[in-house]
Amino acid sequence: MPSQLVLHTGATVFWWIGPIIVLIVIPVLDWVIGDDGNNPRDEDYELLSNDRYYRWCTYLFLPIQLIGLGIACYMWVGDSLSILDKLGLAATLGFVSGIGINAAHELGHRVEHLERWLAKVALAQSGYGHFFVEHNRGHHARVATPQDPASARMGESLWEFLPRTVAGGFRSALALERERLTRKGRGWWSVHNHILQAWAMSLALFGLMVALFGVRALPWLLLQAVIGVALLETVNYVEHYGLLRARRPNGLYARCSPRDSWNSDRLVTNIFLFHLQRHSDHHANPGRRYQTLRSSMEAPQLPAGYATMIVFAAIPPLWRYVMDHRVFAHYNGDITLANIHPRKRRRILSSYGVSA
Repeated sequence: MPSQLVLHTGATVFWWIGPIIVLIVIPVLDWVIGDDGNNPRDEDYELLSNDRYYRWCTYLFLPIQLIGLGIACYMWVGDSLSILDKLGLAATLGFVSGIGINAAHELGHRVEHLERWLAKVALAQSGYGHFFVEHNRGHHARVATPQDPASARMGESLWEFLPRTVAGGFRSALALERERLTRKGRGWWSVHNHILQAWAMSLALFGLMVALFGVRALPWLLLQAVIGVALLETVNYVEHYGLLRARRPNGLYARCSPRDSWNSDRLVTNIFLFHLQRHSDHHANPGRRYQTLRSSMEAPQLPAGYATMIVFAAIPPLWRYVMDHRVFAHYNGDITLANIHPRKRRRILSSYGVSA
C-alpha cells in the first residue's frame, strides 16, 4: 500500500466543501448577484456556437473529475482521515459526479462522434451510463407527461420521486436501446450498444481504482456515485414539477413548449450548470450548445436558482409551500391542467375546490 498522505487542514468542514459550495455558497451568490439578463442575439448565434472556448469548458471538466476521483480513492484507503472526513470527501466527490452528469448531458446532445463518447466518459464516475440513452430518446420525447419518469408530479415529494425516476429511467433506457438495436438488426450483446459501452467505462474506471488502491476504496466509490445520481435526479425533480403538456384533439400530447419547464436565470448557477436553468430553450432546441441558450419569460419562473431549489426540494413541506401555488397560478387557477400525483389527485383537487 502506498505511504499514507497526511493532510492537516485543522477543520473537518474542508472535506464537505462540495455540498457547502453547491448548497450554501452558490444560493447566497445567486441572491446577491441576481439574474444573468443576457440573451444571445440571433446574429451572434453561429459565432457563439462555434467558439471552442465553451467546448473546452466541458472537455476540461473530465480530467478534473477523474484526477479528483483518483486522489479521493488514495485518501479513502488511508488512515489520515476520520470516518466523518471520508464521508465529507465522498459527498464532495458525489457533487462533482453530479455536475459531471450535467457535463455529459451537454456533450450527449451533440452530433459530433467525439463529444458523444466523452459524454459516456463523464458518466463513468456515477455508473449512470444509461442516462445517455434515456435522456436523449426518452425524456425529451415524453417530458411533462405522466409517462415520463423524470417529470415530477404535483404532490409527489422528492423522496417519492427518486426511486420512481431511477427505476423508471433504467427500464426505459433498456427498452429504448433494445428497440434501436433490433431496428438495426443487432442483438443486445453488440459492441454498438450505447448502454453497454457506457457501463463498460464505469467498470473499467472502478476496476482501475480498486486495482490501484484496493477493495477498501469500493464502498466509497459506490457512495459518491449514489450521491451524484441523487443530485442529478433532484435537479430533474425541480425542472418539470407539476407541469403537463396540453393534449391535441386527437389525444396526442402537443409539442413541448416553453410553458413545460421551470426556468431560472440566476447568473452564478447558470455558470456552474452550463445554462441548464434556461431549460425551456433546451427542450425546444436540444441541439443548441449551452452558451447559446436563451432565457424565456414565457416559461414559468422559479423563485430562485436551481441550487437553492434543490435545498427546498429536500424539505417536502417547504417545497409544497413554495411551489404548489405557483403551479396553480401557472395554469390560471385550473389545477386540473397540472400533472398531479395519481394517488393524491382527489385530495389535491378538493383542496382547490374541484371535485375529483
